[in-house]
Amino acid sequence: MSFSYWENKHWLTGNDFTIVGSGIVGLTCAIYLKERFPKAKINILEKGVLPQGASTKNAGFACFGSVSELLGDLKNHSSEEVVQLIKERYNGLQTLRNLVGDIGLDYHQHSGYELFTDQVSFENCNSSLEKINKMLFPLFKDDVFHLVDNKFNFKNCLSKYITNKFEGQLDPGKMMSQLLRIAQKNGVKILNNTFVKTYSEGKTHVKIHSNNGDFTTSNLLFATNGFSKNLVDVDVVPARAQVLITKPLVDLSVKGVFHMEEGYYYFRNIDNRILIGGGRNLDFKTEETTTFGQTELIQSKLEKLLRTVILPGKDFQVDYSWSGVMGVGTQKKPILKQLSDRTYCGVRLGGMGVAIGCSVGKQLAALVD
Repeated sequence: MSFSYWENKHWLTGNDFTIVGSGIVGLTCAIYLKERFPKAKINILEKGVLPQGASTKNAGFACFGSVSELLGDLKNHSSEEVVQLIKERYNGLQTLRNLVGDIGLDYHQHSGYELFTDQVSFENCNSSLEKINKMLFPLFKDDVFHLVDNKFNFKNCLSKYITNKFEGQLDPGKMMSQLLRIAQKNGVKILNNTFVKTYSEGKTHVKIHSNNGDFTTSNLLFATNGFSKNLVDVDVVPARAQVLITKPLVDLSVKGVFHMEEGYYYFRNIDNRILIGGGRNLDFKTEETTTFGQTELIQSKLEKLLRTVILPGKDFQVDYSWSGVMGVGTQKKPILKQLSDRTYCGVRLGGMGVAIGCSVGKQLAALVD
């Protein structure tokens, strides 16, 4: 491809910072780099028409972990590490809300709920409530989790839920639109349909080899999460998440964000519809992919949960379904590090991109001297 003088001058050369990925991390990194370096020339490369991973494809949960998920984390992490994870997620949500604003996010704190379909799992979580609340009390100055009665008339699950009043929901489309607006208002440029093939670092700059040609930058920052493996040597594995949404329903009384089975299933209300996602635990290996798409195994399971638990006896139709790609690894803590003199990364958000994406982007921007 042959570029014009103007394209080379304003987009392709002389960039102080080039960020790979225009998701939550990439955009907030650019915003905070501009705050630190107001005169810097910043470019973002995005392989998709829209952010390619999960930023515009997630379920919009402003959450930080159900009781069963936290108990699972405690099997592989110390209590101090788990508290730190929750702190980072909760503070990350506050960073996002402060940057974009609740109206811009369409944020509503309708609480979170964990449902149980078996007595053993419920008893395990219920007996641990006091321990978990005590563990988190220094952070929230209040008990986070409480036992409540089934007030939404769900079926084929236990009559008691565990609720969390600190959890909320937002609109990922509005969130990303606002982050794009803030970034572009500050002079950040974005090149869509552009992906990095390879890059090479010299003493004074990094040369980027892309599908749209080669160009240079002083510093290169990767915000590629689940798509990182072929670009940087880090412990990140792609994890596809499948989601579906119903057509609008009459007299929908469900309000809030709901978790089941250590967070592997989740659903919420949105625009008089039910959005439900998850099921990766049914076939971890197949869902370890950067290929978007749906499988009959998981889609049928999600529809079964709608029929038997969430909307029993109600007529509903699935409007459409989609998938996003997250980044996970052996640890839940995100990877934030300088890879070389001029190259950095902020990846492995562990399925908590809404909660920590903004703060990871801010920390990534802070890594640069």
